[in-house]
Amino acid sequence: MPYRDRFHPPWREREGERVGVDIAVAPDGPADGAARRREQRGWYWYDWANSVYSTTVLTVFLGPYLTSVAKAAADAHGFVHPLGIPVRAGSFYAYSVSASLLLSVLAMPLAAAAADRSGRKKPLLGGCAYAGAAATTGMFFLGGDRYLLGGALLVVANVAFVVSMMLYNSYLPQIAAPEERDAVSSRGWAFGYAAGALVLVADLVLYAGHASFGLAEGDAVRICLASAGLWWAVFTVVPLRRLRDRVPSRTAAAPPSRSGLRQLRETLRDLRRHPLTLGFLLAYLVYNDGVQTVITQASVFGSEELGLDQTTLIVAVLLVQALAAAGAVLMGRLARRYGAKRTILGSLVAWTAVIVAGYFLPAHAPVWFFSLAVAIGLVLGGSQALSRSLYSHLIPRGKEAEYFAAYEISDRGVSWLGPLVFGVAYQVTGSYRDAIVSLAAFFLIGFVLLSRVPVRRAAVAAGNRAPDLI
Repeated sequence: MPYRDRFHPPWREREGERVGVDIAVAPDGPADGAARRREQRGWYWYDWANSVYSTTVLTVFLGPYLTSVAKAAADAHGFVHPLGIPVRAGSFYAYSVSASLLLSVLAMPLAAAAADRSGRKKPLLGGCAYAGAAATTGMFFLGGDRYLLGGALLVVANVAFVVSMMLYNSYLPQIAAPEERDAVSSRGWAFGYAAGALVLVADLVLYAGHASFGLAEGDAVRICLASAGLWWAVFTVVPLRRLRDRVPSRTAAAPPSRSGLRQLRETLRDLRRHPLTLGFLLAYLVYNDGVQTVITQASVFGSEELGLDQTTLIVAVLLVQALAAAGAVLMGRLARRYGAKRTILGSLVAWTAVIVAGYFLPAHAPVWFFSLAVAIGLVLGGSQALSRSLYSHLIPRGKEAEYFAAYEISDRGVSWLGPLVFGVAYQVTGSYRDAIVSLAAFFLIGFVLLSRVPVRRAAVAAGNRAPDLI
């Protein structure tokens, strides 16, 4: 990327005419529309590759299965003792998720700085993807009372997943012009949810018919977990072939910091120069914490609190996946009419209603749980896709990975708070209902914070050309 003074916007006034400069047609971007579309199609396939991990492992199988493994290892009082710390077996999964996200906070800034300053983003993406895929495939060996092995594999896989998503997301402003980003981001999410739905159908067949395949229930679960890792590994080949590295900008030429915390401080220091972008991140941190907690803890809530079997949970998540793909596309269209910010605000109102309804769900009533899954599916993909595309307008050029590291910290790296609250609430009260209703506060506070961010002014302050409707 040619050098541009980072204190000035990437346009200039010449002979009374404002000349815009698109990232997608800048010298470090695709040279023409055909090349740009080819790279975008390759980019979609990483969502296809890794979303099966998010769905099969985090959302459906690992929570209940690791909880059952931890309970098998628990003492007479229902506690396990990792590192000598007494932990209620029912909270071990939530705490493991929290630990993985805390470690991601240290790993992401280092990976982001290396990507921006070396220009070698694609090898880093591939390394993280295959580390996560290997750890996920290793979950095949999780069984008996090996809860510590399960926790360790979860931490490795989740850190690799989060860092790879940061690198993946940072490609968006490089492969899509401002007017394209809502649609491109929404298609990516739709690809991911379609893959999750497809694999869940196969998982459902295997799990529900495990006896006819000569498998025990636990064996079927472990095969589903391992197959998610293999899927992740195989389909990552497509984006690695089509995405390309960029020449680093001179503004990112400094050597990387020695520690994740130091690099994070440097990124936050630079973010203070863009207070409106920081305001968006704060809002996103809050409302997305609620979203991520619903994703990671819904299956535990359904199995432990509502008494639903694994087949019912798989069908519910399958409904979410199928409708989230359609919902992402639909909300992308709404954003073209009303703007991304207004559409996201509407989704937060819907999320609040969903959480309140979840508190009152009767136990052993699959129909009501399916109804809740339909509502979640319609708002889930769109709220995530539009948040990503909206943020892409608010970051300075040449620091895409570094700023998306901050975004991922808000997305997943600081989303340990929701699972932590969820786990603590269960440990104190013994009821998951008391935990889930607290998530409504995340969406309400996020709504208020986002409504106060002038996103068009934030895009201009970051040196970018905002689309006509944002």
